[in-house]
Amino acid sequence: MHRFANPNQFLRVANPALPWCAWLAGISIAVGLYFGLFDSPPDYQQGETVRIMYIHVPSAWMAMFVYGGMAIASATALIWKHPLGFLAAKASAPIGACFTAIALLTGMLWGKPMWGTWWVWDARLTSFLILFFLYIGYIALVDAFDDPAQGQSRASILALVGAINLPVIKFSVDWWNTLHQPASVIKMDGPAIHSSILTPLLIMIFGFTVLYLALLIVRIRGELAAMRVRNMRLGQGEG
Repeated sequence: MHRFANPNQFLRVANPALPWCAWLAGISIAVGLYFGLFDSPPDYQQGETVRIMYIHVPSAWMAMFVYGGMAIASATALIWKHPLGFLAAKASAPIGACFTAIALLTGMLWGKPMWGTWWVWDARLTSFLILFFLYIGYIALVDAFDDPAQGQSRASILALVGAINLPVIKFSVDWWNTLHQPASVIKMDGPAIHSSILTPLLIMIFGFTVLYLALLIVRIRGELAAMRVRNMRLGQGEG
């Protein structure tokens, strides 16, 4: 993986991959939404409101997945000084924050008819809100210093420390008494969801994952272009 840390080598792989990721994301999300909204049956308890799940669950999955990727990228930036490590984490942060916001909003829309309230301060919801604040804190910290290197190192440390929250989110429904339903897709004894609901849900998760990859490539390319512009301006200023 060290050779892909070179920006030019990364672009040689990322540029051809971008249209494939974009098309896969668009097709997967369209197919997943069709089967989720029009073909899958309503839940015997939740009725039609269960269809919020096809946006809520993939968004929640991506919120955690993206932050995990940020933590790994930050570790490579701090330990091995990979040129793309910090850029990947920085490019991921706004995407992950959007996924987290969507998960929180759809969760509130789902919680109102199911629980009778928009919000409860239980372990799962509170730890997920903390994840959103970690994203916002990272985005703010990156540009909080006059020295870009200092902002990069502080933000990377925050990403690594914040990763502690990921297992808390995952196992909160097992560790504490919470209104949130326990895991029903990833279980030791297999999924507890009927295939008519599980299939479009998995398609949506795949679509959201490929969408993230497409957006990540676009944002990293933008960061690399901005970095080149800054270097050119610095070179002209010194000349």
